[in-house]
Amino acid sequence: MNRIAVLIAFCASLFPGKIADAKLPNVVFFLVDDLGYMDIGANNANTFYETPNVDRLAASGMRFTNGYAANPVCSPTRYSIMTGKYPSRIDATNYFSGTRSAKYLPAPLNDRMGLEEVTLAESFKAAGYQTAFLGKWHLGPTEEFWPEHQGFDINVGGYSRGAPAAGYFSPYKNPRLADGPKGEHLTARLTDEAIKILDKVKGKPFLLYLSFYTVHTPLQAPNDLVEKYRRKAERLGLNDKPEFADEEQVWPVKQARRVRILQKHAVYAAMVESMDTNIGRVLHKLDELGLSQDTVVCFTGDNGGLSTSEGSPTSNLPLRGGKGWLYEGGIREPFLIRWPGVTKPNSTSDEPVISTDFYPTLLEIAGLDPKPKQHLDGRSLVPLLKQTSGVNRDALYWHYPHYSNQGGFPGGAVRMGNFKLVERIEDGRVNLYDLSNDVGERNDLATRMPERVARMRAGLHQWYKEVDAKLLRAKPNGPEPWRP
Repeated sequence: MNRIAVLIAFCASLFPGKIADAKLPNVVFFLVDDLGYMDIGANNANTFYETPNVDRLAASGMRFTNGYAANPVCSPTRYSIMTGKYPSRIDATNYFSGTRSAKYLPAPLNDRMGLEEVTLAESFKAAGYQTAFLGKWHLGPTEEFWPEHQGFDINVGGYSRGAPAAGYFSPYKNPRLADGPKGEHLTARLTDEAIKILDKVKGKPFLLYLSFYTVHTPLQAPNDLVEKYRRKAERLGLNDKPEFADEEQVWPVKQARRVRILQKHAVYAAMVESMDTNIGRVLHKLDELGLSQDTVVCFTGDNGGLSTSEGSPTSNLPLRGGKGWLYEGGIREPFLIRWPGVTKPNSTSDEPVISTDFYPTLLEIAGLDPKPKQHLDGRSLVPLLKQTSGVNRDALYWHYPHYSNQGGFPGGAVRMGNFKLVERIEDGRVNLYDLSNDVGERNDLATRMPERVARMRAGLHQWYKEVDAKLLRAKPNGPEPWRP
């Protein structure tokens, strides 16, 4: 029995009938695929997209301005949320079918979350919670690794695929989601199913994990919303402005890559609005059922916005890069937590936090015992949510020993305070940035601060050893890659 339950039982024995309404907190977790930091109004007052419901959620809780995904692509970050661990510990360092090579072979890739992991859902289920997963899973190639075998009582739509197999409209060709009427919209359907689940909870605490497939490709949305944003772009005069630039025009690099510099993609904007509308539907249902004050709500994304490939539908400026890159545009995320009665509404925290932190945070909020041998790399954010102190951590780390579909290079990164060091693991080159005055990572300070570079690089290499991080491999009869 968890500590809150024990306390409730003890108090009930002393004061029978006085605390009948005491409840364990419910949890609703929203995870949005490929959503960029600059894609929500709470983070970007000038965004082209419309996110009133997410913005209201931010205004009712705490917004973390330096919130990060553990990896610049999806599966590893999803693993980090479920386990509280850096994905490098099990070589889950790319999306679970990514084997692209270039000059070198990528690091070995583990394509499943092992059943030996005690997941976030398993911890809550063991404490008496009802647990439900809806949407994108992408954490195992076969059925034995899907949500219903990783702690979720209910699985709607979660399986091996990382994108909708047949697009965003029924028929879905999804083994965990029955087809709806032809043309039914996937984002709305998942929300319909979430609302049905909420209608059935009947007073028992629950963990509802709604993991939207949107805004991942394919770029598809309801026609009326697409037309709305086409008209909006025309009304704002955006059609006459440049949409793209070579990266060398924005940041000095040796190899140019086209990057989106203007938010105006009508289909993507419609996908964002659809996501926001359906989050609003879930929050409204909580209100309707009288559950809002008893429910902690989390909102984040799994990697940065898609800006350099596959249609390049969004701009992350002023952040550099996007999905598949170790720059801020690839790893900095919307990161919101609402804890009614505890977290001050419309509060912000500038302390760097990361997706591994959700697990221990939610355990502490629910009064459940921590699992330090499980969530090794997470830190509870409860002191930040209560605004009593900071988080005791020296650095955040990233490790991406792969060639991304979006053009990103194999590398590692470490953030200590306001400084971030990026290391390319093809050749060992490093760059150093001061994010406090250079969030766009344009001004490399490596040659001006050699002592700081040496210290941060040593810390990154020590972390590689601690997590047994794998690096690039030579091709047959090819040159050996750099080693730290």
